[in-house]
Amino acid sequence: MVQWVKKANCKEEISQLGIFSFTYKMQHKDSVFFLSFNPIYSIKNKTIPKPVKSINFVPDINSYSQTKYKMPVIAPSILAANFLRLGEAIEMINQSEAQWIHCDVMDGKFVPNISFGMPVLEAVKTASRKVMDVHLMIVEPERYLQTFKNCGADVLTIHQEACTHLHRTLQAIRDLGMKAGVALNPSTPISTLEEVLPLIDVVCLMSVNPGFGGQKFISSVIDKTFRLKQLIEKAGTKTLIEIDGGVNISNAPTLIQAGAEVLVAGNFVFSAPDPIDIIAQMASIKPVINA
Repeated sequence: MVQWVKKANCKEEISQLGIFSFTYKMQHKDSVFFLSFNPIYSIKNKTIPKPVKSINFVPDINSYSQTKYKMPVIAPSILAANFLRLGEAIEMINQSEAQWIHCDVMDGKFVPNISFGMPVLEAVKTASRKVMDVHLMIVEPERYLQTFKNCGADVLTIHQEACTHLHRTLQAIRDLGMKAGVALNPSTPISTLEEVLPLIDVVCLMSVNPGFGGQKFISSVIDKTFRLKQLIEKAGTKTLIEIDGGVNISNAPTLIQAGAEVLVAGNFVFSAPDPIDIIAQMASIKPVINA
């Protein structure tokens, strides 16, 4: 069910997310906000119930490409969370200034580690009020696109190195209503994306070799980010650049200056005494401006 209401320069949308939750979408100019509501929206009364919890604003990912300099999108990676207290970790992210929640799915073949699968993602989606950013480190990702859509993925990222028919798979992700992402390993050149860049919503540059958390940041990714930004601007697309691996307060300003818009942070967030404060610090980082 979708209902549109036009008011002055704003437009609002009410759409069903699931059996027990709804989202209220409000757009004003280039800004888009989502408000989640529970319990069920009443179709007969045409009223919006009061939210059970405080209203949570989740920016639409399309809104991040509208300005040259913007607050970076922070995406805490739950791979670094304590899985015995995963619900608490997700609620911490809900209460923070992070806009996305990053979920790494590993199969033990494409990378030498196994993380988690569909039941965990479904549980995360139920508890999270953030954009769910699912990063597939698996072989033959095209076999599972509908499955991850059903799990609640908003952004689905596949590895260029794991996908034989990249164009077809990106189109299929978009056809399912998800944002399409492509991840590149540190050794993979950005030139491999030139022919499919118009189909890519997010490019995830790996700044560590994928498979394990807590690795040291590979500094050459900074120049790679700058060159990718030039390629995106030349192509005229709104593709976002995401950096995944070893991101912290020290290297984030340089990455943002180089063109990064989404910063994935795992151990740096979850090992901090106050993760919410660390996320707030990262969200407020501005690019380094050379004199």
